[in-house]
Amino acid sequence: MFLVFPRLGMLANVRTSRSALWRMAGFGGTALLFTLLIIAVRVRWVPMESVDHGIAEWLNQAVAPSDFLVTLMGGISRLGSFGVMAWLVVIGATLVLIRKQYRLAGFLVATTVGGLILDPTLKLAVGRLRPVVDQPVAQGGGNSFPSGHSLNSLICYTALLLVFLPALRPRWRRVAVIVVGALVALIGFSRLALGVHFLSDVIGGWSLGVAWIGLCATAFELLRYHEGRRVTEPLEEGLEPEAAEDLRPTEPHEHRTGVGWAVAGGVIAWVFTFGALVVIGLPLARYHDGNGNVLWDSTVPHWFAAHRSDALGHLSIVGSEVGNTHAILAIGLVIGAVSLAAVRRWRPVIFLLVVMFGELTLFLASAAIVDRARPDVENMDGPMPTSSFPSGHVAATILIWATAAVLVWPRTRAWWRWVLPVLAVAMPLWVAVSRMYRGMHHPTDILGSVVLSALWLYAVYWLVKPNADVSLEELPPPAGELQDMGVAR
Repeated sequence: MFLVFPRLGMLANVRTSRSALWRMAGFGGTALLFTLLIIAVRVRWVPMESVDHGIAEWLNQAVAPSDFLVTLMGGISRLGSFGVMAWLVVIGATLVLIRKQYRLAGFLVATTVGGLILDPTLKLAVGRLRPVVDQPVAQGGGNSFPSGHSLNSLICYTALLLVFLPALRPRWRRVAVIVVGALVALIGFSRLALGVHFLSDVIGGWSLGVAWIGLCATAFELLRYHEGRRVTEPLEEGLEPEAAEDLRPTEPHEHRTGVGWAVAGGVIAWVFTFGALVVIGLPLARYHDGNGNVLWDSTVPHWFAAHRSDALGHLSIVGSEVGNTHAILAIGLVIGAVSLAAVRRWRPVIFLLVVMFGELTLFLASAAIVDRARPDVENMDGPMPTSSFPSGHVAATILIWATAAVLVWPRTRAWWRWVLPVLAVAMPLWVAVSRMYRGMHHPTDILGSVVLSALWLYAVYWLVKPNADVSLEELPPPAGELQDMGVAR
């Protein structure tokens, strides 16, 4: 993968040079294979077309009749989707940036953005149509060659592997390489099984991906060489072996007992919170079929419905969307990545995961039991599969921003820490008003979300103790930056 110059004359570097030449030959071979595939696709070479169509028809006959296989292949395929890989790269880049590994962050961004540029432009240039099968089970957007899932999954997962490989113990590195290789192979196969790509599309995506990631890694290694550092074996040591300590998720620390008590206490807290929601929600759902005027439950939705306008409607759409599952998941991923990178402790991340998973399960369970009708006005978001009580949007928004404030506030004295408590109040208010404006919730649904959030957050904070590693006396002065978070050891 890397050019090694004659003045690296030591025996170890001679061995490295030989392996580098083999790797460079391999990358050149994959680039040549991709070029030949483009030519074959453009001229519609009959032997390749025959194999492509035969495999597409055979796999469609084998997979389409089985709902299980269709669902399985769809799930595997989503692991190569833009949404999943974009968040993996964002999380990875966030971690290495906070750890001050700027070149590794640049490598991640450059390789993945390059793949995003190559995929659509080549699809347009080649212009190959997707397979037409007897029993379609999935639909792909755009042209067929090369397979974007195959190309970008190879680039993304390999780039993440090369960056974070030094953080793994040596005995686990080969396992990681095998796992990544198997995952990329499964994603490519899933695109064939779903009938949205030909075999040559997938092979073309893989060959271009190998060539591109090889080129980027070679450039990275040449930079190391010109800085006078040794040339590495990336699939054995990673791109930056010296960064191993910085790349490890956490620092070594003493393990504290009490995990069993925390789990048992969490289950008990969940049950009592669920009970409180059911006790509050069931009478509201039964009174006037859920539309009684308890605490203005009927007055408020009707007032909002009578005062709707285009401008307020657009504002309410944004307010509703910032509390939906996808937005909360995105915010949670960023908070989790920043917490792990800056604090270097698992406890804050566990706190975040338990809080949000508990909120989701409490909302779904209580909504299923209470089964309260939506307000008897126009529901601007249409029919919803869940009950009106409690509001999942509001509960999730309260907890995600409150969790961020809980984690950040004790770890810095900088002025910007005040932003998070403000957001922990302002964001839920915006979401709550938007949901009521759109006719999706009663005021007491919002009250139920507040009860859920307060009880569950307090219980998890008391059990997990996410700030147990913080000593206020050791905090940096107010001028401290984000990297000062978690300096107390």
